[in-house]
Parts: sequence; C-alpha cells; structure tokens
Amino acid sequence: MNIPEKFRQKIIDMIGAEEYALYEMKLSGPCVHGLRANRLKIEKEKLSDLIKDCCALGEKVPWCDDGYYFDIDPAKMPGRSAYYLAGLYYIQEPSAMYPAANAMIKPGEKVLDLCAAPGGKSLRAASDLAGKGMLVSNDISASRAGTLLYNLELGGVPNAIVTNCTPGELKKRFGEYFDVVLIDAPCSGEGMFRKDEEALKSWEVFRNDKCAAMQDGILEEAAGLVRPGGRIVYSTCTFDVAENEGSVSRFLDSHPGFALRELPKTGGVSDGFATTAHPDLSGTARLWPHRLKGEGQFAAMMVKERGGGEAAGAVRARSPRSFRILGRIPEEYVRFAADNFNYLPYEDCFFYMMGSNLFICPFEPADIDGLKTLRMGVHAGEISYNRFRPAQHFIMSLDRGAFRRKVDLDPDGAEIRGYLRGESVACDSAGNGFNAVCVGGYQIGSGEMRDGIMKNYYPKGWRRII
Repeated sequence: MNIPEKFRQKIIDMIGAEEYALYEMKLSGPCVHGLRANRLKIEKEKLSDLIKDCCALGEKVPWCDDGYYFDIDPAKMPGRSAYYLAGLYYIQEPSAMYPAANAMIKPGEKVLDLCAAPGGKSLRAASDLAGKGMLVSNDISASRAGTLLYNLELGGVPNAIVTNCTPGELKKRFGEYFDVVLIDAPCSGEGMFRKDEEALKSWEVFRNDKCAAMQDGILEEAAGLVRPGGRIVYSTCTFDVAENEGSVSRFLDSHPGFALRELPKTGGVSDGFATTAHPDLSGTARLWPHRLKGEGQFAAMMVKERGGGEAAGAVRARSPRSFRILGRIPEEYVRFAADNFNYLPYEDCFFYMMGSNLFICPFEPADIDGLKTLRMGVHAGEISYNRFRPAQHFIMSLDRGAFRRKVDLDPDGAEIRGYLRGESVACDSAGNGFNAVCVGGYQIGSGEMRDGIMKNYYPKGWRRII
C-alpha cells in the first residue's frame, strides 16, 4: 500500500514510530467483516444457527451486543442470501457499529440520524427503540436517501420518518426536540484506507481543514435539534485530530450548555487525545485497526445540560396539505386483515392517506409540509376499487406470527430464486389466497395463491438474482 509521506508522518506524531509500524503492517493485511442482527425481526442468539449455511458467524463484536464477525467465503456470501433479503441482519464494518451501539438509545425516545445513509446506524437505533418512539433518518443526498429508505423498509422499521433535508431545514421545523442526535459526519476517511483504496487515492484532495469546517457547521445545527438533557453522538471514520477531538473541542467552547460524556472502552477501544483548549478529552473514543478488529473510527458523546431554545412543535400535524389523517381505520384494510391475518395489525396507531396510498404511524404524524420526505411511518398499501393491496414495507414490518397463510421456501432452492426474480411460484402446500412468502419462517415478501400457482407480489424495484 502506497502511504503518502505526509500522512505517515502525521500518524507517527500521534502514536509514535514503533506503534505506527504495527499500524502500517495491519493496513497490508485483510479487512475484517461484520454483521448485526436485526432485533426487530430475530433474537440475536438465534441468528447464528439460522444462517450457518450461508455465513458462519464468529465471535461477537465486543463493543456491539448484536454484532458478529464473519470470514469471507466466496461460496457463502451473506449479502446474497435469502435471509439477508428477509431483513434478518445488516452487513456493517465492525468499528462503524460503535457509535450507535453506545448511544444508550431506549424505547420511546425521539432519535435523529442526521447523516444516515446507507442506514446502519438508523437500523441499530430502530432495534433499540423496539418500534416505540420516533426515528428521523435524514441524508442530504437524494440518491443516498433512496438507499436509506430501501434498507429501512428491508429491516421492517415501522416508526421512522425518512427525509432528504439540510440540517438547517430540520432545525427550523423541529427545534430542540430530539433525545438523541446521531452525526456520522462526512470526513477525510483516513480510517478506511485498508477497506477502500479510493479513500487512500483521494486523501490529499480532501483537505482536513475543509472537512473540519463542514463538521463544525453540522454540529452547530445539531445543537439546536437536541432537547435539554438529550445528547449528541458525533463520529467520523478518520484519524485527524482537527476533525475529531478538534471538532469536539471547538463545539464545547462555543456551546457551554453541553458537557462531554464518557464513552465505554472495551475490546481495544482507546481514549481520545487532548487538545490545547481541552486537556482532558479522554471521554472520547478512538478505534485503531492495529489495536482491535476493525477499521478506524472516532466517537464522542455530548450531553445538553441546559437549552437555549424550544421545540418547534413539529410532531403535531397542523392541517397538513400533503396528507389526510383518518378518523378511523379504513374498512378495506379491516376486511383484508380479517381474511388474511391473525389479528388487526397496528390497531392503535395513526392512519393517513396520500392519494390512494394508505400509511400507518406508530407515533402522532408530524407536520412534514415543506420537508423533502420520502416516508413517514409504514407504507401500508393502496386502496382502490374498495380493495386494499398491501405494500412490501407493510409485509416486512409485521411480526411473522401475523400471517394466516404462509409458504416457506428453501432459502437455497430454485423456488426462492425464481420468486426473487419476480417469477410465479408453483407450490401445492399453500392454501388459496394471500400468502406470506417466507424463508426459515421469516417473511421475505408475499403473493396470491390460486390452484398451486402463486402470483408474485415482490416489488419490481427489489427483484434480483441470488
């Protein structure tokens, strides 16, 4: 690996020449790989045995209670498994699991993931929320926000709002509202050199001072989004002090209402460095590839001990123009549920319509007028001609015990491969009518069975070859 001399000297100044030699030796070695169980769908203890034929999980990631290491086997690629497409796990670099796993998110809290794509931190937050409270997952890039929405739908997350906004637009709408704000800040990417050769090639283009200035702006907006008593969890995948401890130091200097909170150190996680203005920033966390099994990462938690503004009241939908809140559950939905489910899903939630599409919110619908919003709550389906047709997000969000009729396919068989390509499936064991299509008992989609042939409802945009 061709390490720029300027970068080499910078890291030597941080950790010394002897330790730098260990670091550079690690860069020439293999990457480590990890995945996280989606606890919205499966108990983490059950995952290893279920997916053993497509991926042999190793030891647990020490700083993430639902994360596991795995070794790459060309014959067993977990990202091409039907279990992955059932949303049972999310593939994520182990060090990247650290910030959200240590954000202390609890069910019922209001969480904002400010730079959320592709969705790993949001999915961890959703698991911790357990379907209660509210998750706002935002990305400023429209294309990346689309990927974010797909991953949250695949994971069956019911209580999220997915937005494509600037931090300033969100601050104007929500104010000091959130219990937790996650910031995985855009950075110079120095911690990704082993994993991503492009990060190494482009390092000299990404000036650390420009990245730090951008990070300062994001943190400034985040300060007005977290409630008094709430917390910001700031992270990067770089080693640069100006972008890491420097960003934290400058933020604390300009926001005296915030205080640094100690992050846990386990599995080789190190203390952060001091800065001139803040001689003790040991509460921050650094993950070095030569000290643990993972890539480079930095994280810090800052608690808002006192506030300066107020919540903007954005959670209450005030005569919204973009959707219509329903006073009762639509009859078409109730009829469909009575015919096809073992109970009425989301009975105690809010229902709203956008055109002919029905949506469900486990939280009171927010006023999203004027915000670029890709989704609020669950896309339940479409109502037309007095009939309800369920959407894929709805199917993926339900408990697997909800379905009255299911067809369980071999996760490695020809039938599931054909189904995922959008083909009809022959199956004599399923009853006529609407069926959930499952692998290992976990739904991956749905279809309509008639006389041994299932009409495929798998969305065109999701279809693939495995």
